[in-house]
Amino acid sequence: MQKANMYYGVKIIGLLLGMALSVALHAQEKAKPLLLEKAIKTAIDSNSTISLALIDEQIAAANFKQTEAIFLPQAALSYTAYTTNNPLNAFGFKLQQQRIQQSDFNPALLNAPGGTPNFATQFTVQQPLLNMDMLYLRKTAEKQTALYQFKTQRTKELIIWQVQQAYLQLQFTYEAKAVLEQALTTATAMQKFTNDRFNQGLLQKSDLLNAAVQVKTVESNLADINSSIQNISDQLSVLMHQPTGIAYSTINMEALPEMALDTLNTKRSDFMAMETAIATYDLLIKSSKMSYLPKLNAFANYQLNDKSMLGFGSGAYLAGVQLQWDIFKGNQTKNKIAVQSLEKNKLAAQLASEKEAAGMELKKTYRQLQDAVNKITVQQAAVDQASEALRILQNRYQQGLANTTDLLFAQTQLSQQQLNLAQAKFSRSSTLAYIQFLTSKS
Repeated sequence: MQKANMYYGVKIIGLLLGMALSVALHAQEKAKPLLLEKAIKTAIDSNSTISLALIDEQIAAANFKQTEAIFLPQAALSYTAYTTNNPLNAFGFKLQQQRIQQSDFNPALLNAPGGTPNFATQFTVQQPLLNMDMLYLRKTAEKQTALYQFKTQRTKELIIWQVQQAYLQLQFTYEAKAVLEQALTTATAMQKFTNDRFNQGLLQKSDLLNAAVQVKTVESNLADINSSIQNISDQLSVLMHQPTGIAYSTINMEALPEMALDTLNTKRSDFMAMETAIATYDLLIKSSKMSYLPKLNAFANYQLNDKSMLGFGSGAYLAGVQLQWDIFKGNQTKNKIAVQSLEKNKLAAQLASEKEAAGMELKKTYRQLQDAVNKITVQQAAVDQASEALRILQNRYQQGLANTTDLLFAQTQLSQQQLNLAQAKFSRSSTLAYIQFLTSKS
């Protein structure tokens, strides 16, 4: 009975291991190769944040088109039905209908007219001639379109940098996975060797348990790595506006080239957006000042009046030119200009602060780049030394001259140094991408 239970237990374990292997192979097969250039292009074409920025740009362009109204005439057509017994209005309706008779001057009829209808058809035209404040508002709207274009450009640069970061992170994760897989192969071989020596009575059970713990630890770390690969792949999918759940695999890319020390680009798109906003305030202030000047507009209308519905019996026109000058508005315009000037000064101070902070960030990033380059050199030497130390200990361990603890430590040390080297390379590439973003060279 005990042998039967052991047999079925081994069979179940075998099935579970087979299922796990099948799932792992399936996950590996469905990993979709992805080029960095392809990821960037897809993100630029489909990213939702960029799409929103483009919509803002279109809204600004539409608002600018609205300002064409300061040049174009406005026309309106209306049809209105009236009825009244008001003496003044009733007599006016008859005058407009051009049907006044001698009998209409009867005092009794003038003082108490009956219900008098009027059906008026009116066509009205208004033509702006000279409105200096509106001209500067139109220029302000035009500046707004340029501002949102700069914002869209900076949004694209931000998305490119985020895609680069995610892609480099995914590449680093695959490198870490390769290190752990190599460590698992080594740990599994050592566990088998230790198990053989234990069965021969040459090693203690604690040595066997330590070797098994090492294998389980590496397996657990590999499971975490696989989860990280899926998480970063989902992040890339969101940036590209693609369905999540797809695991991507990176295609080996050449290391980003070193770049000469560069100063902060003052023409960076976000800086240009702020400078455009400052120029917009200049135009708003000029528009407010121009509101002190008189406005010149023309108007005309043609009206048809009749006592019957759908009648068009009497026609008359009215045309003129209006010169309007608002001499005093209770200091409203003066205070409005003061507020606009303060907002402009605030934005200029923010721009200076942004440039100062960006310059400091760029210098710090260059120092981080140098640190990463130095660390790569150090870590490469550390990997070589740790690899040689493990090789020596493996030979001594097979000859019974080294204990299991020392060998496990050497293996862990090599894996750690390999991971540190991969981390240093990732830091270098990530820092270079960030420098591109800071200097708008992406």
